[in-house]
Amino acid sequence: MLKEKVEEVLGRVRPLLQRDGGDVVLVDVQADGVVKVKLTGACSGCPMSTMTLKNAIEETIKKEIPEVKSVEQVS
Repeated sequence: MLKEKVEEVLGRVRPLLQRDGGDVVLVDVQADGVVKVKLTGACSGCPMSTMTLKNAIEETIKKEIPEVKSVEQVS
C-alpha cells in the first residue's frame, strides 16, 4: 500500500520534471521507509538533480507520506 501512495505522489511531481525533459521512476519502497528512485531523461545528467531529488521529490513525498524516511537516487 505504501508503494501505491508513493506512486500517486510521484504522479503529481512527474509533470514538473517532464516539462524540463526529465522524469522519475520508482525503483523500490523499502520496509524501513527508504524510497529508491531513478531520475531519467534530462534529470539523469543534470547538475541540479540532487537539489531536485531532495527539494522537490523527497520533500513532497515526506510531507504527504510521513512513513517515508528518505528518498535515494539509484543509477
